[in-house]
Amino acid sequence: MKIFVFFILSAQMVFSQNAIALLKYNGGGDWYANPSSLPNLVRFCNQNLKTNLKKDIPIVEVGSSELYLYPLLHLTGHGNIVFSDLESKNLRNYLLAGGFLHADDNYGLRDYFFKAMKSVFPDLEWQKLPFNHPIYHQKYDFNQGLPKIHAHDGKPSEGWALIHKGRVVCFFSTECDLGDGWENPEVHGDTQDSHLKALMMGANIVQFVFTQ
Repeated sequence: MKIFVFFILSAQMVFSQNAIALLKYNGGGDWYANPSSLPNLVRFCNQNLKTNLKKDIPIVEVGSSELYLYPLLHLTGHGNIVFSDLESKNLRNYLLAGGFLHADDNYGLRDYFFKAMKSVFPDLEWQKLPFNHPIYHQKYDFNQGLPKIHAHDGKPSEGWALIHKGRVVCFFSTECDLGDGWENPEVHGDTQDSHLKALMMGANIVQFVFTQ
């Protein structure tokens, strides 16, 4: 039987693990997509941001107390996402305590993710971030917002955020496919230029999380 532990903190947490964790969720979506993406992003950040992120990528479940070990969670996939009431409470408390969730639409995730996050923050509305938002202007400048890595529906790339008391707690990248771009270029036939742009934007997200 799973044991769920919820932390309700008034101050920002001190996270014990310097790592990006992959969030495992229920509902049938492929949370495990893009297996080479996070290792490549960690390597790029350690080389170019001089971070000291762990090379091994931990996997954590939405309802686990292990969320509170990690400052940054990454979620991806194509399909359905379902959070139980306990999982929604756990993720909400983690984010309110100083945690951060980056979700990347691997094509077809948006509606499912927005619905799931409504159970986490029913009181917040998604805000589309303008091109001058600091997340696009960390070590690397992206004056047109998120880089367009894959065509998807041919729509412009968009970055959306849930903001609580002035702090971005969740960033959702869609119509760009950053995670695919982080993967080894030969996996999706990406150019080195696209691969580099995706990693640079990923590094911006990491730097933003650690400095906002």
